[in-house]
Amino acid sequence: MPIDVEVRLRVPNMKVAALDENGYPVDHASMRFRTAMQVDKLPKPEDQLTLKTSSGRLLPARVVRSDWNDGLGRFIVSCQYGNQSITAEEYAALRDDPQWELKHLLE
Repeated sequence: MPIDVEVRLRVPNMKVAALDENGYPVDHASMRFRTAMQVDKLPKPEDQLTLKTSSGRLLPARVVRSDWNDGLGRFIVSCQYGNQSITAEEYAALRDDPQWELKHLLE
């Protein structure tokens, strides 16, 4: 039976910094891309996930932790981008996808 989860993906900062809507560099140490998805079973730390974007791009991710959130009524799966660096094309696929939101870590 599929499980509804929220994925929170940390991506590395890029050499050419991504800019926010005001033109300021985005510090990804404090920001996460988020999306809701279904998984067959709850991922455990160190599990590998392949995350999809609406453009069809597949992104590797490593699970850091999975925690139940009472307020949302679902598990939060915290992930780290699976490669050491992210390309501008991969970043754009996340940024431009309406299913993924970039939010502050504490929101």
